[in-house]
Amino acid sequence: MRLKNKVAIVSGGARDIGRSISLKLAKEGAKVAINYFDSEEDGQATLDAVKAAGGEAILVQGDMTKSADVDDLVSKTQEAFGKEIHVLVNVVGGLVARKPLAEMDEDFVNFVMRLNFNSTFLTTKAVAPFMPKGGSIVNFASQAARDGGGGGAWAYAASKGAVMTFTRSMAKEFGPKGIRVNALDPGLISTTFHDTFSKDEVRAKLAGMTALGREGHPDEVADVVAYLASDEASFVNGVNLDVNGGLAFS
Repeated sequence: MRLKNKVAIVSGGARDIGRSISLKLAKEGAKVAINYFDSEEDGQATLDAVKAAGGEAILVQGDMTKSADVDDLVSKTQEAFGKEIHVLVNVVGGLVARKPLAEMDEDFVNFVMRLNFNSTFLTTKAVAPFMPKGGSIVNFASQAARDGGGGGAWAYAASKGAVMTFTRSMAKEFGPKGIRVNALDPGLISTTFHDTFSKDEVRAKLAGMTALGREGHPDEVADVVAYLASDEASFVNGVNLDVNGGLAFS
């Protein structure tokens, strides 16, 4: 119960890695606001799982690329659990599509940037005024931000690179206030992301290249988030932490 009596917001907390994080934080004692965009069925399943495990949570729909929806998420979290928000986990993001440079237009690149970076910026800006000393923000970058990503994923990789830089900047800005900001850079994690965007043969090859010889599980990512959110990581700040089983080393 490392997060007992803490309040946490998980953007994109309804499925895959987000679901594992929402459930893990709740099991650690946090009161969790689970955000989703269009996956209401998944969100309800996650909420039910949290409650079945004895946790406390609410479910809030919203588009984290829109400041009004972000403000609504913060407001509903405070209505349910009080003014202070101790943990923010920014999971929202996606590759959207694989496209070579010649097929990308300005609207596509802007959309990918809004989805992956602007969402992180907006939620951080909205939550920070209500985060007390000892608070923790955990962002999600990607292995793609370190190596440029796979074919047709440069816009995704660049947007996640922005998240990495933003994480370091906010660690400096919020550190004097006693608030820590870190990010995870997941490698090959078994999720619907890779079910959609990665071919089976590519996944098998990457798993074989990983030192542990397998894909990661969302629960393994959630365990790291819980650590970074807790006081056990009280001197960990500004880190972009690889969670990739030894696929690559930063």
